[in-house]
Amino acid sequence: MQTAVKTNTLTMVQAITDGLDTMLAADENVLLMGEDIGLNGGVFRATEGLQEKFGEDRVIDTPLSEAGFVGAAIGMAINGFRPVVEIQFLGFIYPAYEQIMTHASRLRARTMGHFTAPMVIRAPYGAGVRAPEIHSDSTEAIFTHMPGIKVVCPSNPYDAKGLMIAAIEDPDPVLFLEPMRCYRSVREEVPEGKYTVEIGKGKRCKEGDDVSIIAWGAMIPVALEAAKQMETKGISCEVIDLRSLYPIDKDIISESVQKTGRTIVVHEAHAATSVSGDVMAIINDTSFLFQKAPVERVTGFDVPVPYFGFEDYYLPTSKRIIAAIERVMKF
Repeated sequence: MQTAVKTNTLTMVQAITDGLDTMLAADENVLLMGEDIGLNGGVFRATEGLQEKFGEDRVIDTPLSEAGFVGAAIGMAINGFRPVVEIQFLGFIYPAYEQIMTHASRLRARTMGHFTAPMVIRAPYGAGVRAPEIHSDSTEAIFTHMPGIKVVCPSNPYDAKGLMIAAIEDPDPVLFLEPMRCYRSVREEVPEGKYTVEIGKGKRCKEGDDVSIIAWGAMIPVALEAAKQMETKGISCEVIDLRSLYPIDKDIISESVQKTGRTIVVHEAHAATSVSGDVMAIINDTSFLFQKAPVERVTGFDVPVPYFGFEDYYLPTSKRIIAAIERVMKF
């Protein structure tokens, strides 16, 4: 007889804290680094209480220098630690880009496998929370372009904890994107203790037969709302949460689009040179002859994320997704 797994009802940010807590307790080589993550618990309180519990040597407040503490984390990772670095917002990561792309992502190849950089870079991202300029960027495609670093993005509390633990245990660097709109928007049951969600595997959030909607992060609730509204019109939509942007789950994409023959890709990042282009290439390579209509994209616009007075116009909405669904159904 199996013992029931104990769970707690958590928000996404609480699930992330739980994942960090679990790994700090399980592995003394895990440590946290970032600006104001100790006493203050971070901008979004994702590390609240952890410095008090594990000490200043494990939960480290750093100077305001993303290039500096990301570079220090790479050195620590090479020497046996498993650092988890917090970037306060994804838009603040650019000073550390050189460290990530020149060193962290290339270390395994550069040393022919003798060294790796097992580190996690946490970065809240995305619009819709009325943040100032540069705080709402969604530039994940910059990082999926470089082999050697993995990029994941949960949309719910269960996946957030499981992906966090998997990322910390991964032998290579992982960029862990945290959609700010999802931090406290929903609660769900999250198992206590340690479990993992496999990096590189997507998730079917809703079964459907007529249209595949492929999204990630904060766009998953928007896609599900659009799918729900289309059900009233007799159109059955399947919703796929990629969860992992690099490596990407080619199998779940091809399986879904071969079943439905119609595809919508939804993300809040700019349309140009985005992850949706990779998704469309996968569909072209694996499922071209199954398509009943051209792939539609519902995305942010090719401008810097605007100030909050206009961000609702910038962001994909269920109304825009429904319009795209209607177009592929009528093609």
